[in-house]
Amino acid sequence: MTSDLLKWYAVHTRSHYEQKVYDGLCGKSVESFLPRCQVMSRRKDRRKKILIPMLPGYVFVHTGLNALEYLDILKTIGVVRLVGFEGKPIPATDEEISSLMILDGTDRTVENRSLMKRGDRIMIMDGPFKGLIGFYVRHKGKSDKVVVSIGLLNRSLAVEIEGWALEKVS
Repeated sequence: MTSDLLKWYAVHTRSHYEQKVYDGLCGKSVESFLPRCQVMSRRKDRRKKILIPMLPGYVFVHTGLNALEYLDILKTIGVVRLVGFEGKPIPATDEEISSLMILDGTDRTVENRSLMKRGDRIMIMDGPFKGLIGFYVRHKGKSDKVVVSIGLLNRSLAVEIEGWALEKVS
């Protein structure tokens, strides 16, 4: 199959089954990708660097997704479903997969966070403003900002903050 017809799809796995699913898919000759990052693991007698899934619960497959491949993927032990909309798998963009491949295996701190969009209600999780709740604002080329509104006074305050300290509030 030509590579133009192949797309990357996210496979949702059972909890802690990412490596088993990855191995199972590779054993079926399905091109797979499990993005991982290095962390220090504490053992009773030593500390050791280990690789853990960067996106727990997900493995990616590069496929044309014909009916046989789709069934083969779904029958792999530990696979829950292919990620999609209304039962139809939706491919990831090449840009997203390329970025994950660049990050793969890094020993830098990678924080898995909810996607934050302008206007989302967020809470600052660390630093001098810990506990502050506001709305997320980002200006192109500038830093993240949190806007706190005080409705009673009809005023808003904007404060610059590092993105790593933010968490989306549902």
